Amino acid sequence: MLPMEVRSVSSGQHRIRRWVTADIVAAIPLVFLTLLIFFGRADFGHAKEPLPVAADKLPADNPFSRPSPLPYQAPEFNRIREEHYLPAFLEGMSEQLRELDAITDSSEAATFENTILPLEKSGALLTRVRNVFSNLTSSNKTEGLQNIETELAPLQAAHADNILLNGKLFARVKSLWERRADENLTPEQTEVLRQHYESFVRAGASLAENKKAQIRVLNERISRLETQFDENLLAVVTERAVVVETREELDGLSEGDVAAAAELATERGHDGKFVLEITNTTRVPVLTSLNNRKLRERVWKASAERALGRNGGVDNRPLILELARLRAERAELLGFPSHSAFKLQNQMARKPEAAMSMLTDLAPGVVDRARQEAADLVAMMRSRGKDHDLQPWDWEYYAEKVRQERFEFDESEVKPYFELNTVLEKGVFFTMNKLFGITFRRRTDLPVFQADVRIFDVIDSDGEQIGLYYFDPFRRPEKRGGAWMSSFVDQSALLQEHPVITNTLNIPRPASGEPALISFDNVITMFHEMGHAVHGLFSDVTYPSVSGTNTPRDFVEFPSTFEEDWAVTPEILANYARHYQTGEQIPEELLNKVIRASRFNQGFDTLEYLSAALLDLEWHSLTAEQIPEDVEAFEAAALKKHGIDFAPVPPRYRTAYFAHIWGGGYSSSYYAYIWSEVLAADAFAFMKENGGCTRENGDRIRSQILSRGSSRDPMDSWKAFRGREPEVESLLIRRGLK
Repeated sequence: MLPMEVRSVSSGQHRIRRWVTADIVAAIPLVFLTLLIFFGRADFGHAKEPLPVAADKLPADNPFSRPSPLPYQAPEFNRIREEHYLPAFLEGMSEQLRELDAITDSSEAATFENTILPLEKSGALLTRVRNVFSNLTSSNKTEGLQNIETELAPLQAAHADNILLNGKLFARVKSLWERRADENLTPEQTEVLRQHYESFVRAGASLAENKKAQIRVLNERISRLETQFDENLLAVVTERAVVVETREELDGLSEGDVAAAAELATERGHDGKFVLEITNTTRVPVLTSLNNRKLRERVWKASAERALGRNGGVDNRPLILELARLRAERAELLGFPSHSAFKLQNQMARKPEAAMSMLTDLAPGVVDRARQEAADLVAMMRSRGKDHDLQPWDWEYYAEKVRQERFEFDESEVKPYFELNTVLEKGVFFTMNKLFGITFRRRTDLPVFQADVRIFDVIDSDGEQIGLYYFDPFRRPEKRGGAWMSSFVDQSALLQEHPVITNTLNIPRPASGEPALISFDNVITMFHEMGHAVHGLFSDVTYPSVSGTNTPRDFVEFPSTFEEDWAVTPEILANYARHYQTGEQIPEELLNKVIRASRFNQGFDTLEYLSAALLDLEWHSLTAEQIPEDVEAFEAAALKKHGIDFAPVPPRYRTAYFAHIWGGGYSSSYYAYIWSEVLAADAFAFMKENGGCTRENGDRIRSQILSRGSSRDPMDSWKAFRGREPEVESLLIRRGLK
């Protein structure tokens, strides 16, 4: 769960996303999840030593007791009930420990076949239940699932420690690593061995026993805090929703948006009123349209001041300060000066200084562009007789006015040409067919966990099926914010498993009986998430630990961001941008305006991202002794330090609700989105230079990037594709900054 803002779901065009969040974490196979926690792919934390053991083996009527009999091991959602999860987790953890005991009990010298191979195969039951559970707790969380998640967090953390701090197991892996030159390993096997060895070392396996004990205590507490942060954010969305008394206050919103707000109000017990929800980012999409300035201010403050304990509400500040301190203490125990230094050691950036340098080098030009854009907005305000200062709740509203004046269109004019099904089938699927020769065939015979979810067979150009693709488009209260890719099954030749991939979005649900007309920003999101999806679908490796999206954070967003630019390629746009009623193509003049407008407001978009990314690195570059007492004061000082404290453009995520870095796996890694965008822009430039959206180009990126996972060093994969190291020129052009 890349992920991946996985998409933070920001509004507007061409901005850095994810919430891959995450986005991506849920795609990691459990066999290697525990080994990735400290290796940098996931950041869940760990826990105490004792691990509950299931009293008996899992009953046969538990759907997780054996691989699903459905095609490609698709989950049996028609049979799975909440009471099945906890017993399956407990038995799965116990089963994996027994499997690892069999490795360490061997009297034979360690080899790849008797140590790494069974390690890769271990934890099958745990993988099955975790992949389903983690997806549902992100996309369809109930109170029951939340309670189970809270109970499981320290248990899973303890399980990770029981593996990564297992002295006997580490001794075998270390012995094999030291003799690797004599083992006649394939390049993929060597890379798998290296990653396992480094995972143990980074987890503390080489530490003295007293320090291992300290690591366990820290991990257990960190795990609980991260889980609590996620739970708090889910609660705060409802807590901070804005109740509007009258229809007149919603002037500027479309009839469809008003109807949706009325439906939500009824669901929340506010009959006759309207409810506007905040999104996971500081900005809120309705701010572009609301004419009522006081209501805009209410909505913006509901978003930007969340989780600060206002009026007795959720307060994440004590949790954040403790979490930052504990992460710093853990890094010091492991021999690193900071959590950032620890986390970036095995990323493409390698050191925090490299990531920080890239961001700070961009900052002056980005701030200048944002100030130029602010001047345009103030001029628009003055032309309309408004003499107040430009505030954050004014930016998107007047930016939309400038956009309309400069490009002579608004979102309400464009949305009728972007109907969800048409965008999916004639836009996203069409592009994947042109690039890779794959097709998507809808099927309705497999069970789903929620009625909105659609399933497709993914068929390769030779007629062979690659795997399954799940599409879950609409926002609902049980779903966390953003958009992301994850998986129910990961590709592995060793396990003879094919990928079962899911894309989850948060597109506003249309009123009953109405078509789903989506914003251009959501169009870009759909292309982005499909980029993650094909990264998982095209995986062609032997070992599950290096499959699909199991790559460094600052590489994993590259394939997804790369796919975004096809959405604004004229030949692609012309195929899917059709009026939902008449079927007519979007007028060429309007289409050209959409493309030109895609670079509008990039100073704002880039600055709010840079602010969040630098905040992340500043928090996680502290030692334990440097952790401040005041969250808001530290945030303000960090922004001022880098010259990015421009009041009308706040960070995309303020500290108190920065899910990527406190609850997700992106601590010290939020910079990865723009790092990956450098790769994406350079890759797309290569495509343009060599014929555009062709099978030859698609096959090249598929064979050298998408199929490789992390079976070789990402920079080696990049160079095999591009023929040289990445260059930033294309990024500056892509963002309209040059």
